[in-house]
Amino acid sequence: MKKITFLVAFICLATVSMAQLKSSTVTCPPFEVDILDGKVGGFKPNMIAGQIKAKWPCFTSYVTDSSKCGEAVYYKDKGITFYTGRDYVEITEGFKGKLSVPLLGAPRGSLFKTLGNPAMKDGSWDAYQTNYGCMILYFNKANKCRMIQFSTENTNSIKLCQ
Repeated sequence: MKKITFLVAFICLATVSMAQLKSSTVTCPPFEVDILDGKVGGFKPNMIAGQIKAKWPCFTSYVTDSSKCGEAVYYKDKGITFYTGRDYVEITEGFKGKLSVPLLGAPRGSLFKTLGNPAMKDGSWDAYQTNYGCMILYFNKANKCRMIQFSTENTNSIKLCQ
């Protein structure tokens, strides 16, 4: 009888020990940004936060504070933020994803062939009117692109978060 009990207990322990551990970390599909079409993973900047969080569930924070920047979904560790309350996307130097046109780190003078002339210009940024809205490129002291913002709004109506 002891042998049978021992055998049953051994089989139960062996079955449990074969179980696989499941990761509690949420994984996201990669961020693929089509700069010339103004889309991230097929979505335009005027998408709703629920769509973003469903497609990329690994967001670092979600804010609904309308007094500051409006609704926003942050992926700080990936270098991308969706400002859904203001219909624009922001991509920074730490971006972990794929850009259709490698603008981050590009010298300011090398962008004419790809983007044409900017619609508006300042010492540290250039704004381009696009077929989907606008795109603003920010430059560091070495005149290399450090941040990209693109929106479904045009250069005259966009309201950026400060």
